[in-house]
Amino acid sequence: MEPASDPIDAIIQIALGVWVRVDNFLHGLVRPWNVYQVLIALGLFLVAWGLARWFAPRMHDWLRAREGWPKWRIRLLLILHRRLRHIFFVALIWPAVWIMRASTWPSRSYLLTILGSLALAWLVIALLTRAIGNPLLRTLVRYGGWVWATLIIVGLQDETQGLLDSMALTLGSMRLSLWMILQGFVLLAALITLARFLSHAGAANIRRVEDISPSMQELVIKGLQVALYGAAFFIALRAVGVDLTGLAVLSGAIGVGLGFGLQKVVSNLVSGIIILMDKSVKPGDVISLGETFGWINALGARYVSVVTRDGKEYLIPNEDLITGQVVNWSHSNDFVRLDIYFGTSYGDDPHAVRRIAIEAAQSVSRVLTFKPPVCHIVGFGDSSVDYILRFWITDPTGGLTNIRGNVYLALWDAFKEHGISIPFPQREVRVLNETPGPDSPSKALD
Repeated sequence: MEPASDPIDAIIQIALGVWVRVDNFLHGLVRPWNVYQVLIALGLFLVAWGLARWFAPRMHDWLRAREGWPKWRIRLLLILHRRLRHIFFVALIWPAVWIMRASTWPSRSYLLTILGSLALAWLVIALLTRAIGNPLLRTLVRYGGWVWATLIIVGLQDETQGLLDSMALTLGSMRLSLWMILQGFVLLAALITLARFLSHAGAANIRRVEDISPSMQELVIKGLQVALYGAAFFIALRAVGVDLTGLAVLSGAIGVGLGFGLQKVVSNLVSGIIILMDKSVKPGDVISLGETFGWINALGARYVSVVTRDGKEYLIPNEDLITGQVVNWSHSNDFVRLDIYFGTSYGDDPHAVRRIAIEAAQSVSRVLTFKPPVCHIVGFGDSSVDYILRFWITDPTGGLTNIRGNVYLALWDAFKEHGISIPFPQREVRVLNETPGPDSPSKALD
């Protein structure tokens, strides 16, 4: 790793040139017409600030009344609402520049032209960077764009580019400069933003295709995202002149090392692909895994999100769904059979009990009638005749405990109406007094 030849001299020369230009610009500000332009710009800024203060609450109330509008339109107007002062300033300063150019010498509007160009460039950059989803990346790109636009407008672009290019390191046959790194970062941010937009648009279109199963939809979406983001990364590297041959060798060595240290991560990634391909589970399925019962909310690259009835969200590693025993209540169809047990006294007619139990189960709304319930005797207990009642539902996502409870309540009401009793064990408890009484044998011997 060797530094570039004579970088210090180049940096000093470029820095001196930049300083001379900055010094000339600062001395020019004390001229009368430049002072007038600064005062005009301050006045226009105060007018823009007052207009924004007056217009912002009215626009906010108007937006709140726009019911039924698409979200993208509301979001766009909210972005403009936050930049009202900036928008008004740009709208005011450029007419002032045109009036100054038409009424006096062009040099007397030079400073206003610079300020108007800066305001317009900063506004455009601020609006365009709202498309970047990551807050940190959006902030870096925005401030970087503001700095670079300022350098271009004030005429310091070439000097700054030369200064950044002189700060370089040589890695074998490749020269890596700070200017190249900044170019690659900006290009990568732009390509990632484009890839993010294309992946979201592609995912929305794929999910609208009903002929593709949900599992295959997720697999295609994941593959599309990997391809787009990977292409953005390699295109950015190639665009700034990075040799990918050495990177391929380095990535191979790193991959071998990571293969030993990240076995679980790789196993979960491969398991996720297998799950998507074999369609064993898909979003919306109701599953049981150990003590966890809920429906699948999303399939991730490393885990499956399962939401339970009490609102808890479990992130289950994909490997557990491949190697463990999973109960999928809605794999091939949505029909689920539930069993409940009860008992009646020996004095009740079992034929009538079975008929009444079936009618009671059918009266519950979620119980299927085209797959009618059945009731069977399963044994003769100590104090009751034991029965099993089986019924079917088609919406396990609605809960299992609540439907069992509703059927039990229907049985209770039906048995009470028909005089059928539900026995329960009864025991007689006698308390024995250990103190001998007057007629006890021990007293008779005295």
